[in-house]
Amino acid sequence: MWEVEGTSGASPSGSREGTARSRAIPLTSAQPSHEETALLADERQSDERQNGARPRDARLIEPSRALALADFGPPKVGAGERLIRMAYRMGVSGGMLAAPFRKPARPRLLAAVANPLPGDRTSGMALRSGHFLVHGLRLPIMQVDFAGVARLAPPVEQAVHGFGWLADLEAAGQVDRAGQVDRDGRDQVTPVAERILGAWMLANPKAPSRPGKGPAWSVDNAGNRLLNWLVHAPLILSGPDRAQRERIMEAIEGTARWLDRNVGRGEDLLAQVIGWTGIVAAGLLLPDGRPRRLYGESGLIAALGELLGDDGGVMSRSPLGQMEAMSALVRLTACYRATRREPPRALESILQLMVPPLLALAHGDGSLGSWQGSWAVSADAVSRLVAATGVRTRPLRDVRQWGYQRVSAGKSMMQFDAAPPPLARHARTGSASTLAFELSHAGQRIIVNCGGAAAAGGLMPVRLEQGLRATAAHSTLVLDDANSTAVLINGALGNGVGEVEVDRRTLEGEGTAGSWGATRLEASHDGYSTRYGLIHRRILILRDDGTELRGEDLLVPQGRKGKRGMVGYAIRFHLGPGIDVGLSQDKQGVGLALPDGSYWQFRVGSGEIGIEESIWCDGQGRPVPVQQIVIQGMVSRGGGNFAWLLKKMG
Repeated sequence: MWEVEGTSGASPSGSREGTARSRAIPLTSAQPSHEETALLADERQSDERQNGARPRDARLIEPSRALALADFGPPKVGAGERLIRMAYRMGVSGGMLAAPFRKPARPRLLAAVANPLPGDRTSGMALRSGHFLVHGLRLPIMQVDFAGVARLAPPVEQAVHGFGWLADLEAAGQVDRAGQVDRDGRDQVTPVAERILGAWMLANPKAPSRPGKGPAWSVDNAGNRLLNWLVHAPLILSGPDRAQRERIMEAIEGTARWLDRNVGRGEDLLAQVIGWTGIVAAGLLLPDGRPRRLYGESGLIAALGELLGDDGGVMSRSPLGQMEAMSALVRLTACYRATRREPPRALESILQLMVPPLLALAHGDGSLGSWQGSWAVSADAVSRLVAATGVRTRPLRDVRQWGYQRVSAGKSMMQFDAAPPPLARHARTGSASTLAFELSHAGQRIIVNCGGAAAAGGLMPVRLEQGLRATAAHSTLVLDDANSTAVLINGALGNGVGEVEVDRRTLEGEGTAGSWGATRLEASHDGYSTRYGLIHRRILILRDDGTELRGEDLLVPQGRKGKRGMVGYAIRFHLGPGIDVGLSQDKQGVGLALPDGSYWQFRVGSGEIGIEESIWCDGQGRPVPVQQIVIQGMVSRGGGNFAWLLKKMG
């Protein structure tokens, strides 16, 4: 399997093989250099070639890209095991199938699991002091309604009812040199865990017949809760109260039975995957669990096949969703190790497939870009998760279904959203971010997206959730203050972008300063074609030394609606934290002073620039005030083009 540079491609939603071409127009505010003139000439020559430029070279695809989900299937079992799996699916109890002539075993754990993902010590210390700490929000434990009658914000409900806080509490204990909680440390945090769990069980004495009866009994939260109870069992089962331990074991077994019946009713595919991991973990760690494990492995691999695209990215296109699925698989793998079993080979292959797309969204400092409701997840969190997978690989550069183009040039890193938003059935915090980009240099973010919709309810106000998913919250062009794809409530998306065409090629040339090279990305979307009769096309050219980004946004008419009238436009460039800006006297340029002492200049070829306030969500999901550059005005429905330049000075 080969990948050829300089070829055209389309998103999964579009079937056209080619893409329309358009030359980048130089900025009128400055005379182009010899290198820039040569670059544009190279583009003109490329435009004249049929079916794109001849590839400069070809290279083998990374092994992870050669994997296909079609190769994944349930573990191969014999006829007897297939019969057991079918009988368990039909409702025959695991005890009856595992040992039909023996008295059912009492609930107990067969092994202790070594936690593969350390939690956040700061959040754990907050728990010890009597507070949940969620994205900067301190919520007193005594004020939490564990029954869910008084609804909390979604991220708080997930943190409370999913019991992910057990890892944080474990991290707040005294640890030994191996990073595990020792006996003294466990004695400090066990009473806290048992007290919170006791209050939760008192408020949730019985599972409902089906999901949806309160936040505690969504498939997502129940699956995470069961998995965390099993992985962190020493924190909740080490107390002296034998009756309490028996109640906890009954709650574990009851939750596993509830998931057996209801996992197929999950809120979305990711929720189903989380539910299946809990079922498999219970099959590994509870007595008479072999039928449940066989049933769970088959369901889990099938659900993963639906959740992931061929390149390993989740269909929601969300880095947070990618991390959540990977985290569940990592914890499940630890359960296999605890019972001295090898996980199915398909699960290992899936983990290997999932890591490169996630790394594709890492900036130079290791933290993630802000896409599809995610925030700038810290480098520590990303590196811990990737290390726990045991996968060593490189990030993918050109991910078609995942949809994010990555360009690494010198010390600069650019990410470009070149695909339609996720389908409504996949989206949790779906965002209208098509053709937005982010740029960082030497680990410093220069151009960002606001991000943080999934963290709304912590310090990020809930009222901003829908606005953070809007097109205007991303660094791209907006027409008439309308979203390129309709942003609905509860994380859903409506009509809008249905097709994105993308072309990527490498440019090289000679100039007075010697040879030079650049990466050229061109993409277009049809999100505004129905309402305004205009196609948005964006061209980005990043030099190989990472010091110059040239861009052009074009509005191309389509059909009769594109010939009459005017429409307002705004091209937004949200700036990274700590950047000081100064507007030039002609209002066609902005100076950017970065925290690292470097200086960049932004120029436009036409129109006036404004500086406005904006917001950015940091690595902990907290809001940070920033600024944004805005080019705005009126444009004819007959089309228009807007060229701009961002360059490092000195």
